[in-house]
Amino acid sequence: MGLTNMSYTVPRTVILMGIPGLEHIQFWIGFPFFCMCLVALLGNIFLLIVIPVEHSLHQPMYIFLAVLAATDLGLCVAIAPKMLAIFWFGLCSMAFDVCLVQLFFIHALQGMESGILLVMAFDRYIAICDPLRYTVILTPSVLVWMVIVVAIRATVLVGVLPILLKRLQLFHSVVIVHSYCEHMAVVKLAAEDVHVNKSYGLFVAFAILGFDVICVITSYILIFQAVFHLPQKEARLKAFNTCTAHIFVFLEFYILAFFSFFSHRFGHVLPYAHILLSTIYLLVPPALNPIVYGVKTKEIRKRVIQILTLKIGIQH
Repeated sequence: MGLTNMSYTVPRTVILMGIPGLEHIQFWIGFPFFCMCLVALLGNIFLLIVIPVEHSLHQPMYIFLAVLAATDLGLCVAIAPKMLAIFWFGLCSMAFDVCLVQLFFIHALQGMESGILLVMAFDRYIAICDPLRYTVILTPSVLVWMVIVVAIRATVLVGVLPILLKRLQLFHSVVIVHSYCEHMAVVKLAAEDVHVNKSYGLFVAFAILGFDVICVITSYILIFQAVFHLPQKEARLKAFNTCTAHIFVFLEFYILAFFSFFSHRFGHVLPYAHILLSTIYLLVPPALNPIVYGVKTKEIRKRVIQILTLKIGIQH
């Protein structure tokens, strides 16, 4: 790489710092993150096994849950190996092109997760507000197209980010103040005008997260209106209970997402606090989602008990 006036031209490698300010304890910080990843991997793999084999779960909500589980697995695989290699073994260097690939997958999978939460909200809206037409509206072909649209939207919008970064020629540093390749962290390395990069990054965030959160909130306003108009208390509780898992997952994802997004661009949060929060934001939902749906879904709980009982029986 060329060096001119302390600037780097087209770097071949970048250095990920991990968690600046906490280097002396990041070895130990790696263990809770590893536990979160392990829970996420085991939980989501379990969902991907249970949902196809359990016929009572062959419903749109659980098909979307399976797609969410696959997305969460992808996020863990995209983030955890390199992050733990930095924390535990000091392997901080990464090829610049590999960094851009990681950046693409992390943000594209985030976008897909947001989109899946949106279609799950639409599923709940149809189930409660128009139950008689539920199977007519949410046919298998419609489900497939909804997932395809969510995937294409995230892939196309996020795919432009690494292309715009690749066009940059001058960098004032090759040290990324982060534990993974995050878009704004890479943009801040540039020693030239990055207004297009920043503006497009904001556009992507609002086109995906902003649009989705508005639609999900609108769906739940309509859902709650329909629920409160039900004549019987038991019917209201039953209808509301079908939404609680999704509401919890929605809140944990978007609250962490918007806090991470706005603190990085507009806030005055200490770097190590932002990095910890943004990493938690990416790893906590994949770990919690299977637990939340496992606790709230009778069929999944039943299957867990069957598997555990079978294992105990084999051991004895």
